[in-house]
Amino acid sequence: MLAVLALALLPVLLPGPSAAAAGGAPSAAVAQKEAGTGGSVTVTGRGWRPHTLLTLLICGQNMIGGTNSCANGDGRTATTGADGAFRTSLPVAEPPRPCPCVVHVASVTGPAAGADAAFKVAGHPVAPLPRDVSAGRLAVLAQPRLTGSSGLLTWFGAPAQRELTVTVGNLGSAPAKDPVFQVGTSHGVFAPKWEDQQWRGTVPAGRKAEVRLPVELAAGAHGDYLVSLKYGGRLLVEQPWGVGRPWGVTLFWVLLCVVVPTAVFRVGMAIVDRVRPTRGTTAARGRRGGRLARYAGRHTRNRDPGGTPDGAPVLPWFTPDTAPSTTTSTERPTSKGSA
Repeated sequence: MLAVLALALLPVLLPGPSAAAAGGAPSAAVAQKEAGTGGSVTVTGRGWRPHTLLTLLICGQNMIGGTNSCANGDGRTATTGADGAFRTSLPVAEPPRPCPCVVHVASVTGPAAGADAAFKVAGHPVAPLPRDVSAGRLAVLAQPRLTGSSGLLTWFGAPAQRELTVTVGNLGSAPAKDPVFQVGTSHGVFAPKWEDQQWRGTVPAGRKAEVRLPVELAAGAHGDYLVSLKYGGRLLVEQPWGVGRPWGVTLFWVLLCVVVPTAVFRVGMAIVDRVRPTRGTTAARGRRGGRLARYAGRHTRNRDPGGTPDGAPVLPWFTPDTAPSTTTSTERPTSKGSA
């Protein structure tokens, strides 16, 4: 009984082929390294997830540029077994791009996975590979968003700033290292103004990463804008951005239109006050002279007992000593010979 129990638990205790394959990377291999059009090639693979649907394609230029460089019409599908392995026959067809060529195997269901096997299509042209092996291999996997907010300086016309956040996935077989994106902003019917921005990091093949790129508008910009993102010459996303009006600038101009005229008016009045005293001083002197004359007249009447009676007008051109007397004499002069 112990022997039977040990034999029953042996498959559970020991790792099987599928468990060993789960820890390694999937692989693909071809039975023939070269074949001509019209023939077929046997493709085998190991290390794949069990019971996974796969696609097999012959691609040119090492599949740079995605499936556009593959013979999609002559592809085949295969399903892995319980051990994560497969074996199938693939017809040989000329891809739309020149060689070096590969047989590309990719998973259709489950997590993204892929593997390539070098293969030569007999009679197909050969061309050197492009330098940027990662161009055009990134795709946006989630809805982009603009993060950040405007500060007090933006209310007074400072440039509005945001951060464009996108989740990209590498659909190719080569890692995308330090990709260069193009960020553009457009307003109304005008074309976007593109700016190259390099993202520091690596997106492995079949993986995804979150990319954050700064976006900045010109000073005083307001209205409805459109933020665009391009990579490898392809437009990836377009995100609208509504920018508020800088009301602080409007307030500044309103205050300027009120303060400047008020300041000019006050300066003008100060200048007029500085120029006008010449005419005002003459009038003031005349008023002071009249007051002094009236004061002198009253003072003289008070000192001279024989002066003019109260209520009599005093003529300013006569002095008290020479002024004619207002008393009428009734005595007649004595004539000669009179007693």
